[in-house]
Amino acid sequence: MLGFAIFRLIHIIAGFLALTVFWIPIVTKKGGKAHVRVGWVYVIAMASVAVSALYMGIWRIGFDPNRTLDSTAFAWFLIYISLLSSATAWYGMRVLRFKKRAASHRKLWDLLFPGLLFLSSLVISGYGYAISFPLLTWFPLVGIFLGGTQLRYWLRPPVNKMHWWFEHLTGMMGCCIATITAFTVFGAPRLLQLDSVNPIIWFIPAIVIAPIIAGMNRYYRKKFSGAAVPTRK
Repeated sequence: MLGFAIFRLIHIIAGFLALTVFWIPIVTKKGGKAHVRVGWVYVIAMASVAVSALYMGIWRIGFDPNRTLDSTAFAWFLIYISLLSSATAWYGMRVLRFKKRAASHRKLWDLLFPGLLFLSSLVISGYGYAISFPLLTWFPLVGIFLGGTQLRYWLRPPVNKMHWWFEHLTGMMGCCIATITAFTVFGAPRLLQLDSVNPIIWFIPAIVIAPIIAGMNRYYRKKFSGAAVPTRK
């Protein structure tokens, strides 16, 4: 139990840090000092969230003597959020590392994460359907989409000079969906001392952020088509 308590504390602190800073790279100058430095703070915080969530999820499933069907379902969601957040953050950073590539990209680690995300999304969705748990049934559709698009991006040659920009944006905003959804499911009800919330609320972060991603992509595509291309050092 001591180990679980330590990881839960790490999870809470890192989660609140991620929630506090995630918006700063979105609104600050892209490639500027604030964007880069706070972006790294967010990535490190989300890495801590992912590792602690994975540990707590495994503990709940395998070692919790008081586990129930609901607690086991939420534990699987913790594990899934761990994979979703780490896969999207990894993708968001790696596309910057290979922004000059002109051919398909087949490095194992870069294909492993989206592949796991895609396959686990299918499995978790099926599990959620089998136990009639809406969060696990429908939320993994986000992972199916993101995992599939990430694999497609790596396996095909780039068709746009600024491909890395849009993929970085999509990856990190996808990570934001995981951040806010996890807080909506686990953190907010506890802070507000609620025993339960309407399941629709769990999907609000994805419903709100997905159009923002699409809108930002359209904005920057239009901007880059008629303006100087920004660079990163």
